[in-house]
Amino acid sequence: MPFFYRQGERGTWSPVTASDDDYLQAVYSDTALMTQLDSSGVPTSSSSEPGLMLTMLDALDAGPGDNVFELGTGTGYNAALLAHRLGADNVASVDVDPDLVRLARGRLAELASHPTLIAGDGADGYPPRAPYSRFIATAALRSVPAALMDQAADSAVIVAPIGLGVIRATVSGQGYAEGRFLPRPALFMPRRVPGKGPDFDRARDQAPETTALPVADVLERWRFPLSLALPGYSSCSWRSDDGEVTGVGLWTEDGSTVSAHTNGHVRQTGPRRLWNTVEALASLFPAGRPAREEFGITITPSNQRVWHGDPRGVSWNLPTG
Repeated sequence: MPFFYRQGERGTWSPVTASDDDYLQAVYSDTALMTQLDSSGVPTSSSSEPGLMLTMLDALDAGPGDNVFELGTGTGYNAALLAHRLGADNVASVDVDPDLVRLARGRLAELASHPTLIAGDGADGYPPRAPYSRFIATAALRSVPAALMDQAADSAVIVAPIGLGVIRATVSGQGYAEGRFLPRPALFMPRRVPGKGPDFDRARDQAPETTALPVADVLERWRFPLSLALPGYSSCSWRSDDGEVTGVGLWTEDGSTVSAHTNGHVRQTGPRRLWNTVEALASLFPAGRPAREEFGITITPSNQRVWHGDPRGVSWNLPTG
């Protein structure tokens, strides 16, 4: 990681390089670092917390003889660790950004390490190297891509971020897998897919509904289960001058938008009634914060769903395709 970006108090990003005094301390810290910005200054790639990377690699449990596919090359850090452990010939990594792949390939070559790095859509897998006994994703997914299931060996292990958590699932047959979420929280850059932004102007024109829920809990207590019930949702908040939350906004890529305020007023627009999902979750988890390891995933050729408690418990379908 020859450079990264640090966000200042006003939200702007500035590059940090080896010439900066705290460069090495930051690079070797257990912190996610932004490594790429788009033309508008919005982060598009990052290097994950090393501790989280190792948690996922530990869950992957890859050893000699395993053939690994990685979705999301990024800087090449994770691919370097996998190649060191398994041998470069047993690692294939795909990233949608050709520039990232080119840079990662060059950095790995300096270490005399040459895993297969491909520019493309990681959701398509990489058939020439299939079947794979291990899959790991370092980009947030809405569900496990069907192509990866098609390229899985018997008893393959899948470790991937879904919502704001990480699943560890084991393949039990062609197109079938099941597993649970790891206890550790996770926040990854999403796969780059087109979508609509929030439409708070239209929401503001809607007749207000009422809620008795503490709306700020959307940002904390219900944040993880909401990431499963509303895959890929985004959120924001409005605050008073003293920093107290006065309202929250939620939206999904289909344009559905809701604003909810501490005065109990809720306004919704779009094809989905997002606050209805919040209300349903609040009724399921009325006290405390459900632990991530209480949730699991079941994958079949026709459906993927996440559940709470056990596979027969309350569940939410994940978008596929």
